[in-house]
Amino acid sequence: MTTLGLGYIGLPTSALIAYNGIKVQGVDVNEDVVATINRGEIHIVEPELKKYVSEAINIGTLSASTCAKAADVYLIVVPTPFKGGNHEPDISFVETAIRSILPLLKEQDLVIIESTSPVGTTERMTGIIFKERPELNGKLFIAYCPERVLPGNVMYELVHNDRVIGGINEVSTEKAVDFYKLFVRGELHKTNARTAELCKLTENASRDVQIAFANELSLICDKAGIDVWDLIRLANKHPRVNILQPGCGVGGHCIAVDPYFITADYPRESQIIAKAREINNYKSFWVAEKIESARFEFELRHGRRPSIAIMGLAFKPNIDDLRESPAKYIAQRVLQSCSDEDIYLVEPNIKEHKVFKLTNYREAFERADIVAFLVAHNEFKELRIKSATKVILDFCGIVV
Repeated sequence: MTTLGLGYIGLPTSALIAYNGIKVQGVDVNEDVVATINRGEIHIVEPELKKYVSEAINIGTLSASTCAKAADVYLIVVPTPFKGGNHEPDISFVETAIRSILPLLKEQDLVIIESTSPVGTTERMTGIIFKERPELNGKLFIAYCPERVLPGNVMYELVHNDRVIGGINEVSTEKAVDFYKLFVRGELHKTNARTAELCKLTENASRDVQIAFANELSLICDKAGIDVWDLIRLANKHPRVNILQPGCGVGGHCIAVDPYFITADYPRESQIIAKAREINNYKSFWVAEKIESARFEFELRHGRRPSIAIMGLAFKPNIDDLRESPAKYIAQRVLQSCSDEDIYLVEPNIKEHKVFKLTNYREAFERADIVAFLVAHNEFKELRIKSATKVILDFCGIVV
C-alpha cells in the first residue's frame, strides 16, 4: 500500500495499517518529515503515535519516501487549502497526488481519496485517471472515504469510529469496504462518492453552526451582564437542549475550513452555514478587541502599560496544532498594538515556534498584569486563578 501525505491524518493511518502487518510506503514532499519517520520518530504531537511508528519501522512494514512506488492500494491524504480571497477550495494537491501515481497504476488497483474535498472531486480525479490511462477504464476501483478523527485521540478513533465509504460504482465501494475492514472496528457505511464527500463537509459545518450559536450567546451575555457559562449550564438542564461551550473562535483543519467548501459551490443555498462562519470569525476579532480594551483601561487606571499573557495558541485544548487557530490570530493582533516586551505568549504543547517567542505558562501567569485565557489547556487549570490579583480575561471557561 502507498499513502500520499504524511501529516496529521496520513501518518497515523499509515502507522496503524503497518502496525497491523500490512506493508506501507508513505510518501511526503517534505524530506525532513521522511527522514524523521524513517528513524522511527514523529514530527507531530499525537498520543500513542510514536509507539505505532517506531514498531512499524522496526518490523519493516513502514517506510517513508519522497517518491511513490507501485502498490495495490493508494491512499490520498494530502491537504486541500484555499486559493484566492474568497475561500475557494484548492484541490491541486489532490490532483498532483493522483498524477504522481498515474504511471504506477495497473488493473485491479484501489485508489481511495481521504482528503477533504468539494462535491464531485472523486469524479474529477477519476476523469483524469481514465483520460491519461484509458486502458484502465472500468478496471480500477476508486472511492472516497473521509477521515473523522479528533486530534489528541486519533489512534483510538481511527480504529473505533464509523466510516462513510463511497465508490464511483458499487464494486469500488465494496472493494474499499474490504480494505477498511482490515483495521477499522467501527461500522462501515456504504454510499456513493458524492454523498460521502458532502457527508464530511456536513459533519463539520454542523459543528461550526452549533459553536456559532454558543459564541453568539457569549456576545449577547457580555452586553447583558450575564455569565454565559452559567447561562449555558442552566439551559442544558432542559432534556432536549445541548448547547456547546463558547470559545475565542473556531480553528483547525476541519471545522474552520470545511463549511467554505459548501458555501463556495452553493452560496445561495447555504445561508446559515455562511453566517456561522461569519460569527465564529468575528468572535476572534471581538476577543482581540476585548484584550485591547482591558489594556487601555489598565493604563488609564495605573498610569503604566500592562504586561499581558496570551494563554494558548493551539486551535483546541491539549494539542500542538496551530492550523487556522483563532488564538494565533488574536495573539498576532495583540502583538501589533504592543511592544514585544509587554507580551508573554504561552503554548505548553510546543517547545519553540519560528515566529513567536514562547514563555512558560507559570512564569507568564506570575509576571502578567492581564491574563487572557484563549485555550483551555490542562496546565492552565492548575493555576491559582481565582486568588490572583490581576485582570483575568477568560474566553474558554477556565475559571468556571
